[in-house]
Amino acid sequence: MTFTMFVGWALAGLLAGVLAGLVVSRGGHGLKGDIYLGLAGAIAGSWALRAIGLAPGNSVVAGAIVAFVFAGVLIAVQRRFRPVEPAREEHVMLWRWALGAVVVAIVGWMIFGPVQQPAATAAAVQDKTYTVTPAAMKLTAGIVTAELTDLKVTERVEEGSGRIVSPAKLTGRIILKNTSRDQTVRLIGGKLRYVGAAGQPVKLEDMRTEPTIKFASSASDRLDPGQEASESLDVDFPTAALTAPTLKTIHFDIAYIPSAYREETARFGVAIGGAK
Repeated sequence: MTFTMFVGWALAGLLAGVLAGLVVSRGGHGLKGDIYLGLAGAIAGSWALRAIGLAPGNSVVAGAIVAFVFAGVLIAVQRRFRPVEPAREEHVMLWRWALGAVVVAIVGWMIFGPVQQPAATAAAVQDKTYTVTPAAMKLTAGIVTAELTDLKVTERVEEGSGRIVSPAKLTGRIILKNTSRDQTVRLIGGKLRYVGAAGQPVKLEDMRTEPTIKFASSASDRLDPGQEASESLDVDFPTAALTAPTLKTIHFDIAYIPSAYREETARFGVAIGGAK
C-alpha cells in the first residue's frame, strides 16, 4: 500500500461523509459525525479487504471507489439501525456543498491530473574499437629507436542511435631507446602526421588538437646510452581516416638534442679508525 492510495481512501471516506447529509438529511450525527463515519468505513473496510487478499490491485482509482462504497455502507447502517434525531436543525448545507466540491476537485486532480514522468535515463555508451594493422612497429630516427605497441583506434558512441559521444582517438604505448654508445639524448617532443593514399595529409576536424607527444616528466625526457623510456600514446585521430582506403601511413616526428656522454673516475684516500 502506498501513501497515495491511503490518501485516496481518506478522501473517498471524506466525500461519502459530506454527501451523506445531502442524500439523507435526517437521522445522522451532523457533518462531523458523518465525516468520522465515512473515514472509519473507508479506511477500515479497505484495510480489511487488503488483509484478506481481495483488494482490487494497486490502482488508486479502484481503491478509492471501494473505500467510498465501504464508507457509504457504514453511514447507511447507522442511518438505518441507529438514527439520531438532532436537538436542533442543522444549518450546514452550504458547508457540505463547498466541502464536497473541494474533495471532488482533489480526487479529480489525483485521477486526471498530470502524472510526473520518470526521469529520462542516460543512453548507454559503448566503445567502438578499430584495429590498426600492424598493431606494433619499430622505427629508427637517428640514434633513437621508437617502438609503438598496442595500437588501436577507439571512439565512444551512443548505443542504438550511433551518435558519437567522444571522437576517435589513437591509443597505445611508445618505447624510446637511445642506441648511442657515447651520447646522451634529451627528448623535446614528438608529433604524428596522418597521410592519405594520395600523399596528402588527413586533417583533423575543427576544435580538435594536433596529435603531439610531450615528454614532460624528468624521468623520461633524458636517455643515457642504452637507456629506454616508455610513454603512453593518447592522441586525436581524424574521423575521415576511419574509412579503410583513406589512410595510408602515419609519420612519427621526434625532436631531441644529443650531447656527448662522458664518464670519468675520481679517486680519494680513506682511513678507518679503531672500534670504540
